[in-house]
Amino acid sequence: MTSSLPPLAQAWSGALGSATANSISYPLDLVATKLQTARSRKLQGLPGVLRLLKHVLRTEGFTGLYDGLSADTASTLVSNFLYFYFYTLLHALAARRKATSSTPFAKAVKEAITCQTRPTLLSVPAELAVGFVAGVASRAVSTPLSVVTVRMQTETDDDDDDDDDDDSDDETSATQNRSPHLFEVVRRIYSEEGLAGFWSGFQPTLPLCLTPAITLLLFQLLSRLRITRNSPTHPSAVGAFLSGATANALATAILYPLLLAKVRVQASRKQPGRAGTMSTTDIWAQALKTGGWAGLYQGLSAQLIKGFVNQGVTMLVKQRIERVAVRLYSRAK
Repeated sequence: MTSSLPPLAQAWSGALGSATANSISYPLDLVATKLQTARSRKLQGLPGVLRLLKHVLRTEGFTGLYDGLSADTASTLVSNFLYFYFYTLLHALAARRKATSSTPFAKAVKEAITCQTRPTLLSVPAELAVGFVAGVASRAVSTPLSVVTVRMQTETDDDDDDDDDDDSDDETSATQNRSPHLFEVVRRIYSEEGLAGFWSGFQPTLPLCLTPAITLLLFQLLSRLRITRNSPTHPSAVGAFLSGATANALATAILYPLLLAKVRVQASRKQPGRAGTMSTTDIWAQALKTGGWAGLYQGLSAQLIKGFVNQGVTMLVKQRIERVAVRLYSRAK
């Protein structure tokens, strides 16, 4: 856990922190998704990030950098609220059962929901298990919004690969690259794939549920190292930002091929003559064929930059909200 607050308070602070970070880093998220699904070899590394930013600004204007923001913000709020709630609840329950195993289970659950629990670092397997279960629960609910967001971000990409260096017909390109509205995307997914289409990519998402678990575990470890070295009661704002950002970058790098597969599966549309969309193994085989082992990490640089900013801001805002809540809780008590 990142504080001693009850699950509901941590859930709201985590959700608001994530939504704030998402609004700041969203253009990077858009570019990362486009890089992950791009076919052009020109769109690689940091030069590819700059090329894509230029292309989006030229063809769609500044608002094009925020295509799909509403759906993604909703997905972020729902996913992170549920994740932090279940994570805090399960973590507090495990910590209480570890401290006093004689406490009846029902009473331990009630105390975990309503009472403050001192932040405790469980064993690594226990931390990952708690984070994984919380991640599965939150992703099961938020995956449809994630699918809609990815489709909105990539619907116009068929034209992007051939238009990188063409500045002669901006008005035509802008018209052709008009981003679809949210309800257009929802209707299209349902008409082509039915309800199951809203959960496409959930299979590779399951292992990715370890990402926030690994991130929070690393965040707690990095925060404890900073606290031990500097001996403050709470980590500084810079410390919270750097710990959260570094932890997310490490977790993302470890599991990136799964993230690439998830995005491409969600972006792919059902093809005639195929039983369904591409599978994770299809995605990896295609990536290896076109780019070798580096193909499994296409778009990693943009994802790391986005994750560094996003998670850093999330943990910074979450920590600040929790400090205010702790003060209010102490005064009320």
